[in-house]
Amino acid sequence: MKVSVIIPVYNERATVAETIAQVRGSPVDKEIVVVDDASTDGTAEALACLAGDDLQVVRQPRNMGKGAAIRRGLEMATGDIVLIQDADLEYDPADYPKLIAPILSGEAQVVYGTRAPRFEGMRWPHRVFNWIAARLVNLLFRGSITDEATCYKVFRTEVMRSIPLKCERFEFCPEVTAKVLKRGLAIREVPISYQARAVGAGKKIRWWDGVIALWTLVKYRFRD
Repeated sequence: MKVSVIIPVYNERATVAETIAQVRGSPVDKEIVVVDDASTDGTAEALACLAGDDLQVVRQPRNMGKGAAIRRGLEMATGDIVLIQDADLEYDPADYPKLIAPILSGEAQVVYGTRAPRFEGMRWPHRVFNWIAARLVNLLFRGSITDEATCYKVFRTEVMRSIPLKCERFEFCPEVTAKVLKRGLAIREVPISYQARAVGAGKKIRWWDGVIALWTLVKYRFRD
């Protein structure tokens, strides 16, 4: 099966080339779909130097958010499996084989890469949020996951396309999690490597995104 690696990018000039190099080095059959969310820091110019048959790049007309970028990337994907990858070097593409293994074997249709229980290098407010988010998911949807907010989310492409996503920003994670579980699909978790990045190093998620994420979980418990 071919993997479509969707990489939403916004102002990641310093790390996008290394991210794509690492993705290219992962030992899976893949295509890379980069969605530049109207970056203003030279990311577009950096991407122009990375052209190849394995890489598609599309630029959003304006900054629309991570969720909108992922939805745009999904429209372009041609693989059997979709994998979400950030461009900030927090996640290691060397983990791809074990992330897609449960799908290849037919054991799962949705796989999350879990950073629990250690959440290495993560600041305590983020650890607390991740603990709360996972437990709220399990309470509302009778799930059994440990890391709802992980970037590494992997789907059979037809499964992800069947989910009516409306997300614009970071609420992609809680929306897709809620809608997967409401459809009765189990989420298989596998442990992954993780190196947390600080806000000063360019991390873009803020405390209010956490509030929106928790509200999104509650919202989609009671409506589609």
